Amino acid sequence: MHATLAAVAPGTDLRDGLERILRGRTGALIVLGNDRTVESISSGGFELDVDFSATRLRELAKMDGAIVLNREGTRILRAATQLVPDPSIETRESGTRHRTAERVAKQTRMPVISVSQSMAIVALYVGDHRHVLEARTQILAQANQALQTLERYRARLDEVTANLSALEIEDLVTIREVAAVLQRLEMVRRISGEIEQYVIELGVDGRLVGLQLEELTGGIGRDRELVVRDYAAATDSAHDPTEILESLSALDSAQLLDLPAVAACLGITVIGDGLDLHGLSPAGYRLLHRIPRLPGAIVDRLVEHFGGFQALLSAGLEDLMQVEGVGETRARAVREGLSRLAEASILERYS
Repeated sequence: MHATLAAVAPGTDLRDGLERILRGRTGALIVLGNDRTVESISSGGFELDVDFSATRLRELAKMDGAIVLNREGTRILRAATQLVPDPSIETRESGTRHRTAERVAKQTRMPVISVSQSMAIVALYVGDHRHVLEARTQILAQANQALQTLERYRARLDEVTANLSALEIEDLVTIREVAAVLQRLEMVRRISGEIEQYVIELGVDGRLVGLQLEELTGGIGRDRELVVRDYAAATDSAHDPTEILESLSALDSAQLLDLPAVAACLGITVIGDGLDLHGLSPAGYRLLHRIPRLPGAIVDRLVEHFGGFQALLSAGLEDLMQVEGVGETRARAVREGLSRLAEASILERYS
């Protein structure tokens, strides 16, 4: 769907052609791709195989029948052809053009574009999914609203992350703090995904929205995965970190607001006031990744060698140098980096 949205985004020749069809108050049925399956359900029409242009698409749409393009949308292969998909394929549409478009998309697995003459809308069919193209102004309004929401989510995420870092250093982490950080990271991930789709739909008009998205999500990086790796071992969870991330993604909006449900993804069962129970200690992946120029392989070896973040905090230079790949220079960088993180976290927490 994202690839198809990008192909019909503002600024593309295909979008120009679709807008010309809408302004001309005619309909169209366009298939993006051609193979044996498409040919088997195509009947009649004209074989063209010419370069694509918006004006050609507009003129060909005046005739009855479908237009078949290549997958890249750079050539017009066939026009005025009748598409006869399998009538047994289930469809939720009522109009003839839209019913045909949905069935063709499901049968051929090719993207299909349907332009409605009466309703003046453009609908995309990709597999089992349907998406209606909206006006640029409406998409921009939705994108700006989503950016404002993301800004609030990011501010709250920074607060709970800073609180978690300070508690990790003091060894006072509770289930509540870990669940809150995972909850906010997942919220930011979801709203970012929505905005990314708006950027794709806006095409050339989405550049500024994309820049704002990068600014708001900068620095988060792999935090979601690193928090899970930190506490999957600490909770003796039998789940692989990948499974935990998938279970987080599977939570619906209501479940995501419930901290015990988020904790359950880590394999933690919360009973009563269990959210405020102490005893969780991170492995140290997240904070170690904040030390500049420290390779991921070295981070893994440090965590494996010391077995927990508190042991890392108390380790001296000689202790750190016992880890493979950690010489005196790198050991000093780790020691100083952890000290700076500890000072900054405590100051931020109690300032």
